[in-house]
Amino acid sequence: MILVTGATGGLGHQTIDFLLTTTPAAEIGALVRDISKATDIMKRGVDVRQANYFDYPALVRAFRGFDQVLLVSAVAFTDRFHQHRNVIDAAREAGVKHLFYTSIQRSTNFVMQEVTESDLATEAYLKASGLVYTILKNGYYFEGLGYLIGSEVPDTEILYPAGEGKIAFVKRTELAAATAALLTSGGHDNQEYTLSGSEAYSFQDIARELSALAGRPITYKSSELAPYIAQKVAAGFPEVVANFLAQWGAATQHGMLAGTHDTVERLLGRKPTSLREYLKTTYFPGT
Repeated sequence: MILVTGATGGLGHQTIDFLLTTTPAAEIGALVRDISKATDIMKRGVDVRQANYFDYPALVRAFRGFDQVLLVSAVAFTDRFHQHRNVIDAAREAGVKHLFYTSIQRSTNFVMQEVTESDLATEAYLKASGLVYTILKNGYYFEGLGYLIGSEVPDTEILYPAGEGKIAFVKRTELAAATAALLTSGGHDNQEYTLSGSEAYSFQDIARELSALAGRPITYKSSELAPYIAQKVAAGFPEVVANFLAQWGAATQHGMLAGTHDTVERLLGRKPTSLREYLKTTYFPGT
């Protein structure tokens, strides 16, 4: 019996989609904050339970009857560690045996505000909890690229504060497929996996591929943090979000997201989506 938290979010919902291809719906649970957003999951026979990460008694009730829980980490700009601690404690009280936690890739010791400290605290707390654990250090989603450089093909230039750093991008759907495979197979007790793409790419690589696909030159310029943040604020992003997007650039410069690992490739049984494939289907659909 497997329960997935954050089940109406992107990663949680897609993980359930993949679980349903191999596992009876009656053996799958979904934790949601808003039942009205989970009607499609309910119609497929999944056991939907309602709670949020701050409501400890509701979490305990929701987790009863499940052997495994996938804790999809809380969003940034919230008290992430408090929420994660509640989930871990409630899982233990409810009789859950094995908890999977979605952390973020750390190929270096770079500390990224809003995520690194709470990830490290959560991982340490989980390891000390007495639960069997599996820590999934997820790479940066390809889908997040649109937030960093825009969702339209740049006219002439990509401006981002990443220096020559690289990111081992991975599609969220492929991450979900790999997560579902880990949830439904053995041998992962007290293990840690980095779920990244099999190849890392620089923003120079992104500009080169976009140029080839667009048939015109698109260059990459590594910006300082302040001008990039100002550009994002001018485009309508709240300053706190613009700062957060810039932080991913600093993390990239320091190599935090650059490590390539073959775990996703092995679990999928094929190479993950390449940069060229992703850019073609996302920025040049129908071509």
